Amino acid sequence: MPSEKTIIELCGRVGKLLLENGAETGRVEGTVEYIGVAAGVPISCHATMTALFVDADTDTATHLVKVRTKDFDLRKVDAVNTLSRQFTAGAIDFATLDQAVGAIETTRRDYTWPQKILGAGLVSVAPMLLFQAAWSDLAWAFGVGIAGYLAANQVGRHTETPYIAVAAGGAVIGLLATGLQRAGVGVSADNIIISALMPLVPGVAITNSLRELIAKHTISGLVRAVDAVMVAGAIGGGVVVGAALAHLLTGGRA
Repeated sequence: MPSEKTIIELCGRVGKLLLENGAETGRVEGTVEYIGVAAGVPISCHATMTALFVDADTDTATHLVKVRTKDFDLRKVDAVNTLSRQFTAGAIDFATLDQAVGAIETTRRDYTWPQKILGAGLVSVAPMLLFQAAWSDLAWAFGVGIAGYLAANQVGRHTETPYIAVAAGGAVIGLLATGLQRAGVGVSADNIIISALMPLVPGVAITNSLRELIAKHTISGLVRAVDAVMVAGAIGGGVVVGAALAHLLTGGRA
């Protein structure tokens, strides 16, 4: 039977994995506490966006885990949730759970670049169907969305400054969409911009912030909401700069 310290440490690792990869704090706290109870140690857990506190009701010491948010990987969240359900149901033992959590921690899953590019293009096209836009704009949105996504990724590889990458992506989209309209080959720059921005929109952060607020996790919900607003502001600022630059470069054209 594992020691109480070992159980608490594993619960901390599980909570960190969930928080780093996009789980809301309510899910993190519930999963950690369920694992603790199933392992025979009553656990109390409090999760914030930057730290996780795990405490056993029978121990005076509190285990603190610092959390640094990064790119979300909801597949890891699903994998951890599956493991926790199996453990609480008695389908796997503690040693198997520990080993599986370690495997998830070291796993680095990613899509290939062709898959990412195709996905960005398809996501950019979808809103055009709602707008009932011209077929030419639908095709342009596919290409402009890919260009904005690639620009954001490339800038993100060279800077750690928050929000700069999405601002660069927005600038490229604003520049290309406005340039296409002013060149006479695009019908509506606004439609192209709105659609092409979809790969950059922080959908997970917005969804989680609403879930947090509804669940009365006010602090975490507000933090996520403010971060989403900052990302949206950076994207919007980039679009304005890109569109203004396109107007300057094509000032003499109708």
